[in-house]
Amino acid sequence: MTDAVQEAGEIAYERRYRSLPPFWRGVLIAVALASIFLALNQILNLGFFVGTVLLDTAYLYWLCALLAGSVFILIPASNSARKDGVPWYDVALYLVTVAVFGYYALSAHRIIKEGWEFSAPEEAIWVAYAGWVVILEATRRAGGMAVFVVVTLISLYPAYAGHMPGPISGLQQEFSVVAAYHFASSESVLGIPTRAFGELVIGFVMFGAVLQFTGAAPFFNNLAFALFGSVRGGPAKVSIFASGLMGSVSGSAVSNVLTTGVVTIPAMKRTGFSPPYAGGVEACASTGGVLMPPVMGATAFVMASFLGLPYAQIALAALVPSLLFYFGLFVQIDGYAARRGLKGLPRAELPSIGRTFAEGWQYIFVFALLVWMLMVLEQEAIAPFYSAALLIVINQFSRRHRLDWKKLGNLLEGICGALGELSALLAGVGLIIGALSVTGLAGTLANDLVYLAGNNIYVLLLMGAFTSFIFGMGMTITACYIFLAIVLAPPLVAAGFDPVAVHLFMLYWGMVSFITPPVALAAFVAAGIARAAPIQVGMQAVRLGSTMYFVPFFFVLNPALILRGAPWEIAVVVGTAALGIWLIASAIEGYLLGLGRMDMGVLGALARLLLFASGMAMALPGGGELELSHLQLAALGAALGVTGVGFALANLRFAARA
Repeated sequence: MTDAVQEAGEIAYERRYRSLPPFWRGVLIAVALASIFLALNQILNLGFFVGTVLLDTAYLYWLCALLAGSVFILIPASNSARKDGVPWYDVALYLVTVAVFGYYALSAHRIIKEGWEFSAPEEAIWVAYAGWVVILEATRRAGGMAVFVVVTLISLYPAYAGHMPGPISGLQQEFSVVAAYHFASSESVLGIPTRAFGELVIGFVMFGAVLQFTGAAPFFNNLAFALFGSVRGGPAKVSIFASGLMGSVSGSAVSNVLTTGVVTIPAMKRTGFSPPYAGGVEACASTGGVLMPPVMGATAFVMASFLGLPYAQIALAALVPSLLFYFGLFVQIDGYAARRGLKGLPRAELPSIGRTFAEGWQYIFVFALLVWMLMVLEQEAIAPFYSAALLIVINQFSRRHRLDWKKLGNLLEGICGALGELSALLAGVGLIIGALSVTGLAGTLANDLVYLAGNNIYVLLLMGAFTSFIFGMGMTITACYIFLAIVLAPPLVAAGFDPVAVHLFMLYWGMVSFITPPVALAAFVAAGIARAAPIQVGMQAVRLGSTMYFVPFFFVLNPALILRGAPWEIAVVVGTAALGIWLIASAIEGYLLGLGRMDMGVLGALARLLLFASGMAMALPGGGELELSHLQLAALGAALGVTGVGFALANLRFAARA
């Protein structure tokens, strides 16, 4: 199992990146070391730059100079481009990127003193033109064509804003002013996404890479198999545990499928799960991992920056919804296995719990330190650095996973790749923020959306969900969230919804597209491993991930579900929501624990329909335009549930007589 996970990580890396000669590998290793040093110096205020005050903007410029251009070294211009060596044009793009950000870093004090965002000298404007071009290309390579098109069109928007129709018109600017604003202001390339990257995200990306290149990842994977591998539907339940943990750290649903799916999907197929179902399970489990505390991927830290809240509050708010999602997935998997009489893997093929803990119990201390620093000390910026350092020290005591010079080089190269891609992507997405800021559209668009919704908050919510889903189909999770946080979050907050619930709502519905056709990236990647038709895997993922479509509406309508409210209300809402999710998942799968199958005959169909309605009534928050209290909804749900169970029992008796 361990070797398979490591091999999968290497395959995923090779598919995306070039095979580099020693010189360029050395450059990337040096870039990784310099970036980590620069971040530590800034975050810990070490003061290594004696006699020089390193402004926050200068720090971010230098960080982008080091990292953003590395995508030209790592990622080919197209799938048909050469995969070995670095062509001259990519070297040129890399050097231009370093030069552009280096120029602005050296000019950081002048930018502030002379107000370059609206009155930059001519040379700075020409440098900004060059930077604009390379950032757009870096965004294309890091985020794909869809992100590139959206970023390009919106970054150019200030130049034609005055010619747009009323709702989307803005204050038009000269092209030279737009270019200077993008690079000299703190609202565009150096906006919230890049600031969050430099102040918070960089450490967690590094920690995620260290986790994958050491023995910690195989330990948690083996622990999942030891705990759940032999139970009913074991390999699928292993997927929940392993993918939930890895996705939380990596923040990428697709890479999560590639690393854990190569182990869990074949194991599921071998124990009787159909290929489409196995792929759907892995796609859902990997997607949900990005929503799972304590880390939740990079997007959660950007969210914390948007809201101006400690990350611990974001993670705590996301805890119950993510657990409800995995609980619903677990119930459906268990029902599927029970209906088909599927068993787990033979115990002889699985690692023992005792041996697994004996080989890797020390890795638990790393996560304990990370959680303690995040939740108790609220030291989000430095927590991943201390945790990564402890992980490397602990790893060196393992003979099997100890880092030698070659492995250390691979680790640093992996860190540079992950940091470089995210740096380029966030700088590109920052262009969207700059364009909406300089034209004033960000404020007026929110009011226009409220007007289009007819001041109906429920219509506005549906608009938000649909827009999140559409953008999520073609954009990365972080890029999708940032765009929606700028455009759609303000009108929803103005309508009276809780700000944290609104931002989590955007994140969840942006994630839905990863398991929903026609695009469904996570499902399609899982289909390749499962050797099943992508659309079939996508449809299974929709069924299995059904709770992801409902839970965001539940917590945005009642923030008690994200632990914001009176203790008694939180207890009632969470309890009824868990019961509701259990009933919904059981109805969808056609199996109720303690009762049996409900997938046969008309009475079985009626039982499933009533139990589904019962679950919805249990989980829905009371009040609002429903004109029913939470207690009344729970009573209605109980009545529907009892009736549904009655139909199910009658169906079982009828089937037994037949």
